[in-house]
Amino acid sequence: MRLQVEHETHYQYASPVLLSHQLLHLRPRELPWQSCEAHRLSVEPLPGELDERSDFFGNRVTQFLIAAPHPQLRVHASSSVRVAPREREALARPRAAWEQARGEARSQAAAFVHESPHVETWRELAQFAAPSFPSARAALDGAIDLAHRIHAGFEFDRTATSVSTPLREVLKRRRGVCQDFAHLMIGALRALGLGARYVSGYLLTDPPPGRARLVGADASHAWVSVYCGAAGGWVDLDPTNDCVVDDEHVTLGWGRDFGDVTPMRGVILGGGEQELEVRVTVTPLAE
Repeated sequence: MRLQVEHETHYQYASPVLLSHQLLHLRPRELPWQSCEAHRLSVEPLPGELDERSDFFGNRVTQFLIAAPHPQLRVHASSSVRVAPREREALARPRAAWEQARGEARSQAAAFVHESPHVETWRELAQFAAPSFPSARAALDGAIDLAHRIHAGFEFDRTATSVSTPLREVLKRRRGVCQDFAHLMIGALRALGLGARYVSGYLLTDPPPGRARLVGADASHAWVSVYCGAAGGWVDLDPTNDCVVDDEHVTLGWGRDFGDVTPMRGVILGGGEQELEVRVTVTPLAE
C-alpha cells in the first residue's frame, strides 16, 4: 500500500522566542517492509542550522536551530511511503515458548528488557501479564492475548491522560490513548523479562472498502514490538486496535519508550505561554 503522510506542527507564542533548538523524528524508517519514496521537511522561520543523522536505534533524526526572534514556529513533514503487508508472514514464523524467548532476549534484545524513563516494571504489572503467559505458551500467542486484554479492558479516552501520566495511574484508571496502552503492554512484557520496544508512527484510519476503521486518527500513533525469540524475531502488535500490525501502519522509529522517539521536542528561550496545534493526515495513494 502506498500512503501519503502530512504532519503539521504549529506553535504560537505569547511573546517572541529568542532561540529554539528542536529535535525531530518525522522521517519514516527504511525497513524490509517499508520504503520512504519521498520526504520533504519545511520549517518556518528558516533555521540557521539544520542537520540530519541516525540515532542509537537507527532512526532518522533531524535537529535545527533558530537563533532569531520569532512569534510562531511551523514544522511540516510530508512523506510518501510504500508499506508491504506483513501480518501473514509474522504469524507464520516459528513460535518459541515465552520462557525461551525471555532467555534469548537477555543477549539479543538487552536494550529493551529493562525499565526506561517512561516504563517502570513492578510486581502488579507482572501479575497483570501472567494470565496471558502460562507455562510453555508461545511468546507471540501470549503477547497477542495480552494486547487483546488491554483492548478489551481499557477505554480509549483522549482526555484521561497526558504525556506525563504515570503508568501506575493508567493501570488503575483503565483508560488512556495509544501511547498509554503501548507503555502498559511494554511494561507488562518487561516485567516478565521479555523484550519489548515502543514504536512510533502513523495509522491509516480511513481504509479502503472492506477493511475495518482503526482508532488513533489526527495524531501520531504508537504500538509495541515484542521479541519472540531468535526464530520468531520482532513482531509488531497494536493493543489500541487489537491487531497484528500490517500495511496500514507507517513506522517512524522505535526506542525504549515515547521519550526516545518523540516526533518533536526541544528547548526554547523566551516565548511565555504557548499554544500548540498538531494535525496529521494519512491518505492512500494510487498504485
